[in-house]
Amino acid sequence: MNNVYLSHNNIVSAYGFDSASAIDSIKNEVSGLSLVNDSSILPNPFYSSLIAQDSLSEAFQKLDPKEAYTRLEQILLVSLSDTIKKSGLELTDRVGLILSTTKGNIDVLETENPFDESRAYLAELGQKIGAFFGFKNEAIVLSNACVSGVLALAVAKRLIRQKRYDHVFVVAGDLVSEFILSGFNSFQALSEAPCKPYCKTRSGINIGEVGCSILVTKDDNNLVDKSVGLIGEASCNDANHISGPSRTGEGLYRSIVSAMNQAKINADAIDYISAHGTATLFNDEMEAIAFNRANLQDTPLNSLKGYFGHTLGASGLLETIIGMHSLYSNTLYASLGFDELGVSQPLNIIKETTSKESSIFLKTASGFGGCNTAAIFQKVNS
Repeated sequence: MNNVYLSHNNIVSAYGFDSASAIDSIKNEVSGLSLVNDSSILPNPFYSSLIAQDSLSEAFQKLDPKEAYTRLEQILLVSLSDTIKKSGLELTDRVGLILSTTKGNIDVLETENPFDESRAYLAELGQKIGAFFGFKNEAIVLSNACVSGVLALAVAKRLIRQKRYDHVFVVAGDLVSEFILSGFNSFQALSEAPCKPYCKTRSGINIGEVGCSILVTKDDNNLVDKSVGLIGEASCNDANHISGPSRTGEGLYRSIVSAMNQAKINADAIDYISAHGTATLFNDEMEAIAFNRANLQDTPLNSLKGYFGHTLGASGLLETIIGMHSLYSNTLYASLGFDELGVSQPLNIIKETTSKESSIFLKTASGFGGCNTAAIFQKVNS
């Protein structure tokens, strides 16, 4: 079976406009969350990680745009431009594009937004991103709640294995907007303080925004030093509730087991878990149950939501890129905000950044509608 690799990548975030900026801050346990007081999108102050608009505008103008683009489009284009440039690839018909997002240009539906409402269609967003760079193939837009980012990597791998493409660029992003915040606020899921995944005193999520991109390829000659192989992936819907996960962790458990079977490894081969960890009562409990059922209760585990907040359709890709750096630096990053275990099953939460020789990590994600995805990544260069 042909190998599929994750290679060149970029993260546009509150930390900066490259992956290294985010990694350096995470190593030092510096959160990107800050208190935001903007009554135009939420009546009360809230914690979030936001991309600086002035810096974004400056970076975007360097791409010499010929027309107006939405804020989300600018974020995606800045990130993907960097990844394409570093890859050195010509965009032939053997190169695909996958765009991962939950809500896309949802902000164009707001009263004061200057863009036409048609820009809210996800297909339109995909067309705009693909046309900017001259992709020969129509963009595939993947919008499956909060598993979208990591599921996009699984889809890219399958397309390459099916010989549809030799390379696939995956770009992911979501905005902090009035629609998103009001939605989570209606669930009483927003925390008034920085989030604390798996912690006894957790009180809900923070929403953040990023844009990130990566090259998925079968070409082992176009790899960066921190490249990984995608050796196993699986998705399962637990069909439990429109917004609540299975109380037994069934969907996530089956996804993990299926991914391990595809990778031909056992639980003890996994060096750490980059978990979803939203800091909501039901999500964290469900994950704890699923990880125990999969015999992963002793595996070091973190959630990166304390650094970025929940970045929705971008979170899975974002956290995979950080996981790649974690593997190659042999460093386990602290699960920021965690003090005392607040779930019913044991978990080995990474309390402080520490060294550990690592080769394989598991990335998991879960989302509304009962969706769950697990993916397993392995070092290419030991």
